[in-house]
Amino acid sequence: MLHPSYSDLMKVVNSDVEQGETPVVSSRYSIVMATSKRARQIISGEDTLVEGRDKKPLSVAVEELNQGKIKILGSE
Repeated sequence: MLHPSYSDLMKVVNSDVEQGETPVVSSRYSIVMATSKRARQIISGEDTLVEGRDKKPLSVAVEELNQGKIKILGSE
């Protein structure tokens, strides 16, 4: 099971959105795409933004998103 949950990650990503505005993320798919893209960046050699030497790249990407170290940009 993924920890934190998808709904928790969606809350983190949408935390900067003012009430009444369209949320940046409204589906699990967006979370999956963002974390998989970041995991590929880590695999290709980019530095991690959180401690995670012994963790898999996807786990590191999820943790980075959860801590607000990476952002998902909404389409305009």
